[in-house]
Amino acid sequence: MAGGRRLLAADFMMSFMWVWSSVLIKILVHTILGYGAHDGKGEVVRYGVSLLNMFFFAFMAKITKGGAYNPLTVLSAAISGNFSDFLFTLGARIPAQVVGSVYGVRLILSTFPGIGRGPSLNVDIAKGALTEGFLTFAIVFISLGLARKITGNFMKTWISSVSKLTLHILGSDLTGGCMNPASVMGWAFANGEHITKEHLIVYWLAPVEATLAAVWVFGILVRPKKDEASTKKDEAPQSNLKKTD
Repeated sequence: MAGGRRLLAADFMMSFMWVWSSVLIKILVHTILGYGAHDGKGEVVRYGVSLLNMFFFAFMAKITKGGAYNPLTVLSAAISGNFSDFLFTLGARIPAQVVGSVYGVRLILSTFPGIGRGPSLNVDIAKGALTEGFLTFAIVFISLGLARKITGNFMKTWISSVSKLTLHILGSDLTGGCMNPASVMGWAFANGEHITKEHLIVYWLAPVEATLAAVWVFGILVRPKKDEASTKKDEAPQSNLKKTD
């Protein structure tokens, strides 16, 4: 129970910090450093700081022993876990992340009035849903592969961060390239747009369905480690018999 409360507190805190981090990066690049909105050097600086920011949140996830700021991250893990963990994720962890994002955005707007409206949908609903779905499927599939194949924490974080940043850039002009329903919910709630059809379909339904699809496809294409271990055990006696012959 204590571990559950710790995770909820970590999820709330990290979601709160995540929405703030994106705003602080923009303030650093455009206000403090003085780069324009379409300045090439400014974009390079912004993406470089964004990579460092992702490393920071990966470190936060480690020291909080599993804290997360993205509902899709915990959902993909919960699907493969037991039923009680799945219910805890849906009923407690994801709401904690949403609440953390909402309060984070509220504080941002009260501190910096008129700073922005968050991600916006610049295409129709169908194209927006396909975009967010494709981006989510890609990053979840990559994350599952990294968790299975890569052992070094730095290399995992580096590949994951570069992948997220690349996918974000690809979708930024269409949907914002969010791949994070909680942070979008924070801005949508502040603007009174959290129950619109566009928000629910593009930023919730499509990413969740893409997450489920990515976990399902990954499970089909990649055998579980238990199955690989049992296969190796079965093959070992046969190889020993060949040697004795």
